[in-house]
Amino acid sequence: MRNSIFCLVIVMLIGCGSSSEEGSSQTALCQRPELNAKIFCALQQDYLWYKDLPATINPADYNTPQALLDAVAAPQDRYSFAITQQEYEDRYINATYFGYGFSTVRTDNNTALQIAYVFDDGSAAQSGLRRGDKIIEIEGVSVASWLSQLDAGTVTSDDIYGPNQDGVVRNFVWTKPDTSEMSADLIKRQVTTNTVLHRSVAMQGDKRVGYLVFNSFIELSEIELEQAFAYFGQQNIDELVLDLRYNGGGLIRVANQLSTQIARNAVQGQVFVKYQYNDKNSGKNSSTIFSTGAGRTVLNLDRLFVLTSPSSCSASELVINALAPFVDVVQIGETTCGKPVGMQPDIIGDHVLFAINFQTVNAQNQGDYFDGLQPECPVTNNITGDWGVTTDPLYAKALGYIDGNGCNEASVSAAAMSIRTPKVKPMLRSPWAMNNEQ
Repeated sequence: MRNSIFCLVIVMLIGCGSSSEEGSSQTALCQRPELNAKIFCALQQDYLWYKDLPATINPADYNTPQALLDAVAAPQDRYSFAITQQEYEDRYINATYFGYGFSTVRTDNNTALQIAYVFDDGSAAQSGLRRGDKIIEIEGVSVASWLSQLDAGTVTSDDIYGPNQDGVVRNFVWTKPDTSEMSADLIKRQVTTNTVLHRSVAMQGDKRVGYLVFNSFIELSEIELEQAFAYFGQQNIDELVLDLRYNGGGLIRVANQLSTQIARNAVQGQVFVKYQYNDKNSGKNSSTIFSTGAGRTVLNLDRLFVLTSPSSCSASELVINALAPFVDVVQIGETTCGKPVGMQPDIIGDHVLFAINFQTVNAQNQGDYFDGLQPECPVTNNITGDWGVTTDPLYAKALGYIDGNGCNEASVSAAAMSIRTPKVKPMLRSPWAMNNEQ
């Protein structure tokens, strides 16, 4: 089993144990064989807010590790969780899940499901479903009817989409942004998720603007990011718009790779992140410097545009906070989720415990953004079409800013209309490797 971090960092795993200073009740608890007892024991040692744990508890009163966590977590903890080792492998190592390969949001007064994004490997993408499309019918029943029944509790998601079995087929009908209608039979199966959802380059005035839509910081991302940056390097871009509006976080080493590939010259040798543990583990307090990690191509930009939403979380916020002392980071969109904390995975029995056990700050010791990172240019997210359309309000705002209009609302639409696809210029920046990760 390879050890990997869901939120921020790879560190040595800490198993259940007790010290001579701890009370006999905790010692007895940690010696009990049941899974929940071992999990609560680990929390008492490693949990960032261990002082907020209940003084007395019987872990056996809870049916699952997650039920235990929900009951004992500190009031400010919205993030700790526990999953099986198989779920961990599938989600964070193999990057797979069972489905059709798309994500939706309700729209049009609950009469349609609008596509937020699709994965390349799913039957949805292969059947022509794209971001911005609206599903209006599933298996001959209107989406309006399905959602009404779902809200009433008379049907389940399995009734709508079918059980998680290989080969399950459902007929979907959807409309495109141009109002044309399409229909296809989609097949449920194991889908390998791609974390780079989109990359493109366009001209805005006399500047070549790269656009990267990045969805998750996992092991697969190391390769996908390098491929994206090699593409941007070949295009010799002048600006980068990094879209993190659906990115809930992931591995800190990938966040470091991404940040360093964006701004290597400005951050080389500087502190990327500092880790602050609870007072029982203060000896672990440390820092990590910027590093390209598995990346090779760097852009050396001195300005970055980041598109955010409340779903931009954890490692996404870390990129913004870590780069802010060294380059001009222009945040556009909505306030982020507010998670300047992370966890190391602890393998306990057949489960992997992800409990908050450290806080992060940047090189200037800034990191108390529990209320989220506020955008410089507030814009409400709205899906208007596929990635890169100039009617996308967040992307259009970035283009307008690049065109010299700052956050001026009135000038954005006109600026966005001038976008055009560039011809490829010779690459002026060379790939560069750096191996100084601590």
